[in-house]
Amino acid sequence: MLRYLTAGESHGPQLTAIIEGLPAGLKISDESINCDLARRQCGYGRGGRMKIERDEAQILSGVRWGETIGSPVTLCIVNRDWINWQEKMSPNARHRDEKIRVTRSRPGHADLPGAMKYDHRDVRNILERSSARETAVRVAVGAVAKAFLASFGIEVNGFVAEVGGICAERRSLQLERMKELSAASELFTYDAEAEERMKAFIDGAREAGDTVGGVVEIIASGLPVGLGSHVQWDRKLDARLAMAVMSIQAIKGVEIGLGFDAARRPGSQVHDEIYYDSTRISRGELSGFYRKSNNAGGIEGGITNGEDIVIRAAMKPIPTLYRPLRSVDMQTKEPFEATVERSDVCAVPAAAVVAEAVVALELANAMLEKFGGDSLGEVRRNYEGYLEYVRAF
Repeated sequence: MLRYLTAGESHGPQLTAIIEGLPAGLKISDESINCDLARRQCGYGRGGRMKIERDEAQILSGVRWGETIGSPVTLCIVNRDWINWQEKMSPNARHRDEKIRVTRSRPGHADLPGAMKYDHRDVRNILERSSARETAVRVAVGAVAKAFLASFGIEVNGFVAEVGGICAERRSLQLERMKELSAASELFTYDAEAEERMKAFIDGAREAGDTVGGVVEIIASGLPVGLGSHVQWDRKLDARLAMAVMSIQAIKGVEIGLGFDAARRPGSQVHDEIYYDSTRISRGELSGFYRKSNNAGGIEGGITNGEDIVIRAAMKPIPTLYRPLRSVDMQTKEPFEATVERSDVCAVPAAAVVAEAVVALELANAMLEKFGGDSLGEVRRNYEGYLEYVRAF
């Protein structure tokens, strides 16, 4: 089983992650991890923090000479802004300063419920960990998972499908073309005309001191039939993927395949008809069975069916507004405008990169559950043996 933990605060010394369960022999480089970290920091509408941080991951354990050795992998990302927060975020009691307490919580953030839950009178004790800054180290972990998946021909790609109600039109674009177009886009989208309207909408929100949300789409391709299971609720892959994506800060909804639209159509327009072509095997396909549509989003009954997994997630506007909403001071109980923390106007492109990471992690975990072994070679042998069975089915 693949599992990981993250630790660290937004303005603390560093963010740290420990990954356990990676097989030995997986090639990992900090360059590939840092590529995804750089993507997370890009995107039209990002704020001032991105000008301070230049995220780079350090591999501290579990990798020798570019390959995993079977022990836990430790990753860390140093917070460059820590130099300005060493006393404000110090672990030492001698640096306590009651005058810098934050007592005005922001609507839509974890500030007030977190303070009430943990009995804090300083909201900073909550906002530092609930901040989306934590996603930086999750992206680093996800890059490792993507390297594992890539060794089996599996890709996970994220796109921006919507910003502020402005939708990108996919039309008949194939996945490779979508990747090319989004790579050249400041908003990681594949519709240039929609992108210009999205940018204008973001600019208008910035001028108004407001924020905007949107929808990201994740497509995982090259997956075999049979990941996940129907036998227990917590083994269903769609449920696990939905949980992983919902764990991303500011995500308020997740759908797979048609999602909510499936509830608005008759069954004849929802379910994907099944076909068989024996020549698919000779063309390098994983199975002779296939579907001409993918309304299920690649998962049926909690199990991958061999089609691309398609997930969409709705991201709410960031709670920190430069024209703050009304709130109440926790200490005086008097009404005030909410505290303003440095923030973005639109972080939807970053959310697409983070969603890639968490989806890759869950898929890597599903692969290891089914084809597990202590080395990458063992996992590969198990995988290839299974593919022979599937092709002959």
